[in-house]
Amino acid sequence: FVPLLAHPRTVGDTFHITSDDVVTWNQVAEALAAAAGVEPTIVHVPSDAIAAADPGWGAGLLGDKAHSMVFDNSKLRGVVPGYLATVPFEQGAREIVSWYDADPSRQQVDEQVDAVMDTLVETYRSE
Repeated sequence: FVPLLAHPRTVGDTFHITSDDVVTWNQVAEALAAAAGVEPTIVHVPSDAIAAADPGWGAGLLGDKAHSMVFDNSKLRGVVPGYLATVPFEQGAREIVSWYDADPSRQQVDEQVDAVMDTLVETYRSE
């Protein structure tokens, strides 16, 4: 992303710095689980239920993550035509898990978040 810095067309603007990979939320969960060496149990919870359970999550979730969408890099490529993401999503997932595994201080459980998630999962598990 270095070519974006101080480029006259980027000042005051925003860009999605992403690859050409298109992944679903299920694929995100599956890749992270595979990187952690576990099988995921995916429970689909309605976005409005998550927002009601925790308004802090709701703002960003209902804004752009509740519906299917693709974050594309065409705007970025318009400024930096040679841009190419070099880390495939699955590799990035492995790097994320390795980063957490490397330092126990990064492995903190937020009991409040955990309780909200447990309640949501229990409510929607059978649906």
